Amino acid sequence: MSEHPISAQGYGPDHRSPYGYGLHHVLLAIPKDSEEECRAFYVGVLGMLEIDKPPALKARGGLWVRADTLEIHLGVEQGFRPARKAHPGIRVTGLDELAERLAGRGVEVVWDGDFPGHRRFYADDPVGNRLEFIERDAG
Repeated sequence: MSEHPISAQGYGPDHRSPYGYGLHHVLLAIPKDSEEECRAFYVGVLGMLEIDKPPALKARGGLWVRADTLEIHLGVEQGFRPARKAHPGIRVTGLDELAERLAGRGVEVVWDGDFPGHRRFYADDPVGNRLEFIERDAG
């Protein structure tokens, strides 16, 4: 038996560092002038709350959203190309309900059963960034 308990991720040992690591936010790049389209998706479809950016950062464009313990910063990038491989893995409860909500709003949901002990699917945001939604398998 391992001296480390199973991690909150549901696999492998847990580990505590002396630094208290935690994720503050994930930054995803978006193209110029895509804020409204992204707002409709992240706020309107995913149900996140838009939060005010600090005044010094507002002029750069983009938007920030938050829900539960997740914060995503959407930042305008010149020469934007969507993240197709790199992606946030977003923990959820109610994975099936979220998949239905996305599919019902025309978002393609691609299920992937290759992660033992977990259920997950991928979906793209309106500018083509890949998002992974994952939930530990209750069974």
